[in-house]
Amino acid sequence: MNRFQKIALASLLSVLLLVFVGAIVRVTGSGLGCPDWPTCWGCLIPPWKVEQVDLSKIDFDKFQAKAARLGRDPATVTPEHILESFNPRHVWTEYLNRLTSLPVGLFAVATLVAAFGRPGRQRVVVGTAMAALIVILINAWMGARVVYSGIKPGILTAHMALAMLLIVLQVFTLWRGTDRPRRLALDPRQASRLRWGVGAVIVLVVVEGIMGSQIRELTDEMARHHGGEDRTAWIGELEKSGLYLVHRSFSWLIVVATVAGWIFTRRGTHGRPGKAATLALVLVGCQMVLGLIMAQVRVHQVAQVLHVGLAAILLAAVVHWWLTLSGRHAATAGH
Repeated sequence: MNRFQKIALASLLSVLLLVFVGAIVRVTGSGLGCPDWPTCWGCLIPPWKVEQVDLSKIDFDKFQAKAARLGRDPATVTPEHILESFNPRHVWTEYLNRLTSLPVGLFAVATLVAAFGRPGRQRVVVGTAMAALIVILINAWMGARVVYSGIKPGILTAHMALAMLLIVLQVFTLWRGTDRPRRLALDPRQASRLRWGVGAVIVLVVVEGIMGSQIRELTDEMARHHGGEDRTAWIGELEKSGLYLVHRSFSWLIVVATVAGWIFTRRGTHGRPGKAATLALVLVGCQMVLGLIMAQVRVHQVAQVLHVGLAAILLAAVVHWWLTLSGRHAATAGH
């Protein structure tokens, strides 16, 4: 792995870490822990307790505008009302999320700068590195909209969709940043069929991720609608929804497609399917176990975080697997 690829790998890993941290924010309900942006409670470093909040640093106009968007009377937004929403655990969870996002931007800029020095056919990474940086900037802007919209339905799904696009761009940048990118030794015709199959897995994983985000939004909406009732009292309503049933069916399609793709890749490479294909197979198995735990036992926060984070790693693994199916007669070295 050359120096450029090490920078690109660091950029990818920073995004995957952010997905995990973002999932923690989501399952703990800390998305509005910092009610303003880019500061948090008017400070670069947020307070630990409500007594430390300096109301002179709070922009009440933005709070009132948010209340209006949520259908509340802006006149109800008072200093006392704002202070009631202060939760130190939520504040610092969201603040950690923002800190984790900083390396994402820094590594993206570093990757783009380093890409301009790549020779010959590698120059394609300039375009993908630039596209990745643009996606990051859009998602950062959207992060602010999440805060000021009061986590409006639809915005979070778009936020997740852009994160998945970013992962795809970064995996390609990492893989193509060398003269000899990793390729599996496959017959060209067999490789072509496998590319279609693994490409279908990529589409299924992306669609499954988007639907998962929509289900999470639907869950939040149901929780608000049922006025704080215990989850067990209304979870059956969610499980009967069409979106939930399709999401569950898609998981089995991913299992079948991934297992079939791994078997055929292994046969075509004489028992050497590659690390990406094997990692994808293992991750799909882990996701099914986590899904069964949440469906049959308990929707535990740890299981939810792992489910979201491992889905991001799965997408990266499947995209890399697809890229290695070049149809070359001999595998080449490199990442």
